[in-house]
Amino acid sequence: MSVYLDLHAVQSVPAANLNRDDLGSPKTVRYGRANRIRVSSQSWKRVIRHGVEQELGEYAARTRLLPLKLQAALRHAGWPADLAEFAWTQTASAVGKGLKTEKEGHTSVLLFLPESAINELTTLCQEHRAQLEAAAPKKDKAAQVLPADKVIAILKSRTASISLFGRMLAELPGANVDGAAQVAHAMTTHASEPQRDYFTAVDDWLGQAGESETGSGHLSTAEFSAGVFYRYASVNLDDLLRNLDNDRKLANVLISAFAEQFLMSLPQAKRTSTAPHTIPDLAYLAVRARRPVSFAAAFETPVTADRNGGYSTPSRQALATYAQQVQRLTADRGLTFHGHAGIDESPLGGLGDRYTSFPSLIDAAVAALPDTQEEQQ
Repeated sequence: MSVYLDLHAVQSVPAANLNRDDLGSPKTVRYGRANRIRVSSQSWKRVIRHGVEQELGEYAARTRLLPLKLQAALRHAGWPADLAEFAWTQTASAVGKGLKTEKEGHTSVLLFLPESAINELTTLCQEHRAQLEAAAPKKDKAAQVLPADKVIAILKSRTASISLFGRMLAELPGANVDGAAQVAHAMTTHASEPQRDYFTAVDDWLGQAGESETGSGHLSTAEFSAGVFYRYASVNLDDLLRNLDNDRKLANVLISAFAEQFLMSLPQAKRTSTAPHTIPDLAYLAVRARRPVSFAAAFETPVTADRNGGYSTPSRQALATYAQQVQRLTADRGLTFHGHAGIDESPLGGLGDRYTSFPSLIDAAVAALPDTQEEQQ
């Protein structure tokens, strides 16, 4: 029986454009006969992943630039450009016909691999330089010099964050990793629409040194939004342990890092012109067996502002009320831990014990996870 850590957050975000569509407007979704501002899961997941990697000091890269990076590393080591290019050809051919290189020098698909793979591939090429030099004149007709098993092993290697977030790479059999983390699109708990901002950029030299022209050097419009967001994610402990070869200690570290970054991260789009650096008003964590449970339905009916005009307090109350309803319907089956931390001084019914800080809440939730897979059964 699988075990999940569910993470819920209510977060107020002022004027911002955290995640834009193809026209530069804030993304939206219609839910419950109301338009909401939306931040895609991919956008928030990326900044969470970067935060997790920085915390662990172990980095991965999602990129099409591996051919260029490898060739640059070899040229930096003193290799001629044509030999470095042949070394990449050998690297790609070791994988098979699936890994194609486009004329710009990029791979045809995005790879997701540890950043250390560049150094490992460079070292492998260095070890076989003599064989590569001997085979290079034959180019496309050359036999496979680089050991395919070692190349494939490097490209299939993973970091902790790859084990957490997963990897899809159909071009390399056996490289796929089913992600343990699921991240939902964030959306406002209430009706909200993008707003337009007319702005100008002043030319500092206009009107000086005898210039008769004054005014702006540029004017345009941009869009932004504001609102209180409901955010949700879940981590499957069984999947994570499977991806980590049952390393429970690393799993705990990784779950703690994920929870910390889920609560404290923020997409960085338009940050220099909006600086919307808030943190959640409320965090609710739950350890569940059987299946995860999102509370997004708590906001299918849009929250209305309280008498003071705010949406944060009604949103927190709506989440707590819905949690009580879920507990009644499920009779708390499978719920082994739940707790919350937020700006409210009094506990919120339905959200378990109140903790004074996010770190103490995270520590308690991780401590409540079962120690072994046998305990989950």
